[in-house]
Amino acid sequence: MKIIVTGFDPFGGESINPALETIKSLPKTIAGAEIILVEIPTVFDKAADVLEEKMAEHLPDAVLCIGQAGGRVDLTPERIAINQDDARIPDNEGQQPIDRTIREDGQPAYFSTLPIKAMVEAIHRIGLPASVSNTAGTFVCNHLMYQALYLAEKQFPKTKAGFLHIPFLPEQVVDKPGLASMSLNDIVRGVGVAIGAIVEYRDKEDIKKGGGSTH
Repeated sequence: MKIIVTGFDPFGGESINPALETIKSLPKTIAGAEIILVEIPTVFDKAADVLEEKMAEHLPDAVLCIGQAGGRVDLTPERIAINQDDARIPDNEGQQPIDRTIREDGQPAYFSTLPIKAMVEAIHRIGLPASVSNTAGTFVCNHLMYQALYLAEKQFPKTKAGFLHIPFLPEQVVDKPGLASMSLNDIVRGVGVAIGAIVEYRDKEDIKKGGGSTH
């Protein structure tokens, strides 16, 4: 089994991105699966091109995109990506699309095809906080998740795809009072077992367990 795991470069004035630091720290194989690491530019008009090229090259069984979600307290597999760019801040090349459709021929939204409940359960088993998220935002993270699922639908029908948001690293919140963080070691451990769940549930339905929200 081959799994592409992506991480973004730093953005929004940060000097590091925990997603990129995480993928740099992952082993080459997890649970018997070959892990293919890909750095993604935090740029609306380039992110999907990089991913598409790597998907065409490697024909992966799964794609797990990872992104920074400053302010979140846990590891959060995303349930859904919407067909809309609406950037609160510019990307790394100054683009700031507002209310822009990502793919005119795409679905209004795509649900993750990864076992998000099993991923949360696996992270809980090693004593780390995790929960299903029902919004990937409207910045480049949602954009890439949507594009990954669009590409899977249109070009790579055997590939499962989804997204995992992770908190800030401790060094990123030194001057941000009240914001949560998680150590790189814990993030890497959590991502590792989440990937293990992707491998385990490759040919199985996700577990049925409450993971929704009331608001």
